[in-house]
Amino acid sequence: MKNFLYTLIAFLTGLHGYCGVSDSLLNKLDAAIKNKQQYVNLKERRIAAYKLSLTGDVSRQEEYMLNEKLYGEYRKFRIDSAQFYINRNLEIAELLKDPYRKQKTQIQQANLYSSAGSFLEAQALLKGIKSKTLPTDIKALYYEFYSQFYEHYTTNNTGEYYKKQIEVYRDSLIAVLDKSSAKYSINLAQRYIYKKDLAKAEKLLYGLMAKSKKQQADYAMFVYLLGDVYMLQKNEDKGLEYYTRAAITDIENGIKDHGAMQNLAIYYYYSGKIDLSYKYARSALEDAVFCNVKFRTLMMSEFYSIINAAYQEKEANGRSKLEGYLVLISVLTVFLAIAIVYVYRQMKRVSKIKEELSLSGKQLQLLNADILLANDSLKDFNDQLHEANRVKEEYIAQFFDICSSYINKLEEYRRMLNKKAVSKQFDELSKILKSTDFTDDELQGLYKNFDMIFVNLYPTFVDEFNAMLIPQEQIVLREGEILNTELRIFALERLGITDSVKIASFLRYSISTIYNYRTKVRNKAAVPREEFESKIDKIGVGSSIA
Repeated sequence: MKNFLYTLIAFLTGLHGYCGVSDSLLNKLDAAIKNKQQYVNLKERRIAAYKLSLTGDVSRQEEYMLNEKLYGEYRKFRIDSAQFYINRNLEIAELLKDPYRKQKTQIQQANLYSSAGSFLEAQALLKGIKSKTLPTDIKALYYEFYSQFYEHYTTNNTGEYYKKQIEVYRDSLIAVLDKSSAKYSINLAQRYIYKKDLAKAEKLLYGLMAKSKKQQADYAMFVYLLGDVYMLQKNEDKGLEYYTRAAITDIENGIKDHGAMQNLAIYYYYSGKIDLSYKYARSALEDAVFCNVKFRTLMMSEFYSIINAAYQEKEANGRSKLEGYLVLISVLTVFLAIAIVYVYRQMKRVSKIKEELSLSGKQLQLLNADILLANDSLKDFNDQLHEANRVKEEYIAQFFDICSSYINKLEEYRRMLNKKAVSKQFDELSKILKSTDFTDDELQGLYKNFDMIFVNLYPTFVDEFNAMLIPQEQIVLREGEILNTELRIFALERLGITDSVKIASFLRYSISTIYNYRTKVRNKAAVPREEFESKIDKIGVGSSIA
């Protein structure tokens, strides 16, 4: 088992992306973990029924049989309890002077010793049994548990000798098993996997899986081995799916000694899915400790400490980022308030300027004919100022609406983030904060508002601009467009914003992109290039002034 686990880890270190299991299957595993105690309660009720049978007047043979059933229930559930009933059966076998029962019980006891990490005691028992004289059914048990002894032992000992011994005893087991039994097929599939004959293993396991029910313990073993096959084939999607199915089945059967959950924890750690890895690693370690299966506890504790450290680091980083974003939002809110005050003061100044200009206009009307030419020039200047004032009034009104809308949106966004933070929905909160959808939507809304306001101010802008271009290069807007990027650049120039840096900042393009757009349009001009800029400044002069 550990040999394959280390192969899996080596393979996972080369992965860079997340290959997924369906959400429904992950949800089912989460539900199984959440309801783990309910499945334990069901198993304990079955155990209680066997124990109740022991309280009556039973013969030693009947007690032996009931103890063996209790051993079977406890073997992958709670090793200490299984050991109690096996010890009692050993006493019964001695009292009955039954060598068959004694040898069988000693082999079972050895398996419990190796699962609990008592390897010297387990090996002493197994070596003390003469396998050649054993009946076929006990001999099969002997080979099976001797192979498992080396699987458990290789958790902390990785020598090639011990790895080969697993297969030596598995080969001996296959030779004595009934070929129609599920155990024969499972061990044959494991031999195929060991020899990298994955196609045969896959075919055999699919046939077994199709014949078994999902609630059976053998089904968990079939799908677990299929997970091994697919991982070795580097088909991690399928591998994860079958590991997940195996983990669900084990939990629903009240099995605490299982490997599927630990494989999932390790995979998701190396795939960067720390939350899933932490959840599954904790569940696997809890089960191993509960069962007192030492070889799995040792195996999982090595990884759990690493996974736990990574999880705690991620949580700390998430909290730090959240605090940073909340501070940033607070700072932006303050700046927005300052901007509103500034705009209000500017409005008062503009209003005062309008009053002064109106007074100047009345005084100019009283001037005599000698300064008529100067008066006409001042009238033109006054008209331009009037246009500028009207533009500012339009933009100020829109700016207040936009500011009010943005304040509301920021407040809603802050409340939503605070709600997520209070609910400790850090994964969802992280996704929201990483997403740029909010910014992108607001930018599109900003550009649309700009286009509508500008065209309202200069309704003939597009037609007059196209008139400055050669016919075959005139701009044709798509359906639903008010302005496109090229028109928007020169609309900003019409408003007096000629600095490429400011234009690039507003439109979220690089300075070089803005320069290329400008150059491209000037090359299409039907008027001399040196007159192009001045003609843009005059677009809509007559039609825009109300």
